[in-house]
Amino acid sequence: MKKYTLKDYIPWSEVEKEWMADPKFRAIHDALQPEYDLIRQMIDQRLAKNMTQADLARKIGTKQSAISRLESGDANPSFKFLKKVAKAFNAKLKISFQ
Repeated sequence: MKKYTLKDYIPWSEVEKEWMADPKFRAIHDALQPEYDLIRQMIDQRLAKNMTQADLARKIGTKQSAISRLESGDANPSFKFLKKVAKAFNAKLKISFQ
């Protein structure tokens, strides 16, 4: 079995640049960006507060698996659920159309 080194890998920036040049990929990426932005913000907030997924789940009255699904993009949270998450972070939920 071959041992791989860092030189064997293509930097993500190069892969991303190539993929983003494809109009179909770019359209799908752009359509999903708001979801990924929300997930990134939620993870960033949770980590900034030194909270585990289980901590957050307890604080809003759900299971850790629900937080995991949300953070992995496998869930479609309700507005009510997102408001609970914001409250757990002592933050305001702001949703806008641009």
